[in-house]
Amino acid sequence: MEIARVSIVVLLGLLVVAPAAVGAGPAPSAEARVAAATAPVNINTAGVKELMTLAGVGRKVAEKIVEYRTTKGPFKKPEDLRRVEGIGGGLWEKNRERIVVK
Repeated sequence: MEIARVSIVVLLGLLVVAPAAVGAGPAPSAEARVAAATAPVNINTAGVKELMTLAGVGRKVAEKIVEYRTTKGPFKKPEDLRRVEGIGGGLWEKNRERIVVK
């Protein structure tokens, strides 16, 4: 009976420790999430992950932005982003203040 209790305690301990051991790392702070959600995004240099910080941009749209930039060359002005399939007026309006070209 005592062995069963010890086993349960050990298993519970592993469940608590395991996510950190796997490399999940600490969750970003609220300040870090807000900073990422309001920081300017240079659409000529941003990777998929950074592009996904834009409101309404998921992995597929972010990948289309990178593909467009790779095949057509750098964006000349932020508004050029609207030429990418999947970027409509609503998505542009939600993010226009954050999108930059450098």
